[in-house]
Amino acid sequence: MYAIVEIAGLQYKVEQKQRVLVHRLEANEGSNIELDKVLLIDNNGKVTVGAPVVDGARVAAKVLCHLKGDKVLVFKKKRRKGYQKMNGHRQYMTELLIQGVLGKGEKLSAEDAKIEAASILELKERSRLKLTKKTYSAVEAPAAEVEEPKAKKKATTKAKAEGEKKAAPKKTAKKKSEE
Repeated sequence: MYAIVEIAGLQYKVEQKQRVLVHRLEANEGSNIELDKVLLIDNNGKVTVGAPVVDGARVAAKVLCHLKGDKVLVFKKKRRKGYQKMNGHRQYMTELLIQGVLGKGEKLSAEDAKIEAASILELKERSRLKLTKKTYSAVEAPAAEVEEPKAKKKATTKAKAEGEKKAAPKKTAKKKSEE
């Protein structure tokens, strides 16, 4: 079962237990929201199309976290005029966990309401986006990751000392003295 929903002016195809990145919504992290602009519902082959929305249908979702999107560079140039302008932009995003697609008169079951997100560390590993400072401060890197690069660095210097000989100094050409 899936639905096509309009969120912040954009259309998304959503299913239960799916994570969706949308433009920033004004909702607190951890709060439950209902999206009522459902344009289409497919219930195992039975398709219901709205005109413009399906009457009484809604999608239950939970706000996981607020993020920033990938950096987009905007470069403007006019050739032979000496004009160049470079700007960067990172879109503010909200990550939603879809708890269920509800038809007319349906309610969210207790099991669907208990769907919880993975820990913040797992979200960070899976996500290609960077978490905001507020969320990122709660994440601690495992100690094993920090120690591995140091061990590799020591091993490479030791290998250099044992295996490689020092290069002979280069011979320089002597200048002829003028008489």
